[in-house]
Amino acid sequence: MKILPDDVAGATFERCLHDIRACRECKGALAHEPRPVVVADRRARVLIIGQAPGRIVHETGIPWNDRSGDRLRQWLQIPYDDFYADRRIAVVPMGFCFPGAGTNGDLPPRPECAPKWHRPLLTAMPDVRLALLVGTYAQRNYLDVPRDWSLTDVVRNGPVQDADGRMLFPLPHPSPRNLAWFKHNPWFDAHIVPALRAALADAFA
Repeated sequence: MKILPDDVAGATFERCLHDIRACRECKGALAHEPRPVVVADRRARVLIIGQAPGRIVHETGIPWNDRSGDRLRQWLQIPYDDFYADRRIAVVPMGFCFPGAGTNGDLPPRPECAPKWHRPLLTAMPDVRLALLVGTYAQRNYLDVPRDWSLTDVVRNGPVQDADGRMLFPLPHPSPRNLAWFKHNPWFDAHIVPALRAALADAFA
């Protein structure tokens, strides 16, 4: 792989971030003005790939600024302020804009975002060592998941390493809507969460 000079790589990364935040490709499909939400630094070591911003995140522009984020930070053992101040943590969802609310929760992430923006953005962050795949959409996009596997199967199977040496760590969505799942799958807190914290420490080392 060709390594770009540091100043060129930095300019490429900043241009990509600017273009994402200015993107209005899905404007006609949304009932509200698009507001892409992404937090990234090209020196990031940990990448969080979730679904899409919820209504609260859409209004504040701050990713994981809700009850789901509280549970995620609890898994990671990272305080609120540290989570947003640590430039080693990047948040790049499958859909950058709030997709709107459906009958049983938010609508799926818009399909335009990941194919258009993920590859150039991730290419510009070569130091990422750990990618947290939060929820089915991220897992189906980044893992070779058997068609008959449920999210439970994917999470229980644990992390895998991709061709670039990054650890891909599947997680359930920490939404309060999933409380029943956590109750019926105590192995997650007992085994997966400690493994997640160990993987995070390795990525930051």
